[in-house]
Amino acid sequence: MNRILYIFAVITTLASCADSYNIQGASSVSSLDGSKLYLKAVKDQKVQNIDSCEVVHGKFKFAGLLDTVMMVNLFMDERSLMMPIVLETGEINVRIDDAARKVSGTPLNDVLYDFIDQHNQLDNRMNELGHRESQMLLDGIDETEINAQLSVEAAQIAAEEDSLVTNFIVDNFDNVLGPGIFMMITAGFEYPILTPQIEHIMSKATETFKNNPYVKEYYKTANEIQNHLQGMDEPAATTTEPTDSMIQNILNGKE
Repeated sequence: MNRILYIFAVITTLASCADSYNIQGASSVSSLDGSKLYLKAVKDQKVQNIDSCEVVHGKFKFAGLLDTVMMVNLFMDERSLMMPIVLETGEINVRIDDAARKVSGTPLNDVLYDFIDQHNQLDNRMNELGHRESQMLLDGIDETEINAQLSVEAAQIAAEEDSLVTNFIVDNFDNVLGPGIFMMITAGFEYPILTPQIEHIMSKATETFKNNPYVKEYYKTANEIQNHLQGMDEPAATTTEPTDSMIQNILNGKE
């Protein structure tokens, strides 16, 4: 009996020492009330549910054991709320309002949302160019002059955005933020491609970053597609994009 009690005590002690996450959420968005929220992450190249809860009177809570620090996204049913969250130990606070969405309270989430705030500021500046264009047209300014002026400003904002994202990924190669933001900037591509920004990032990458499952698979596939296209006749290479079947064949090792 004493041996059984001893084993039970050891197991209980180990469980109590395990890392855990605790998310306290609040929302002023009425449409969320009564809905079910999910934390989802990409694992083994599939989007998988990590945790779920219901929103009750504007409050919600996630909690569980944590095998490893990971970046997840918040969903309402199957719709992404476009809110990345780092699951790490500590008290994570999530706030969802019509005007803003914020995650704070733990080190990596604070770093992530400082970056997101800076990125949003650049987005706002880019959007403002469209309003200025409309106003300048109403003021009777020549369209050629408008394009010349605003294109310079747009290029400057784009360069700042490129620098912000690149430096953030480089500074966070060896934690979940680097691969997480890399996934976010590449997820919108129709197929894996090697942009100058991605080439620059990979030229500086640490082994930890290169061996991240998503980064490794993306870079491998992008190189295979590029090498395949470069192997075509020169005229075709400059005018042809890979078809869906071609990409699938490359993924299946048939090209």
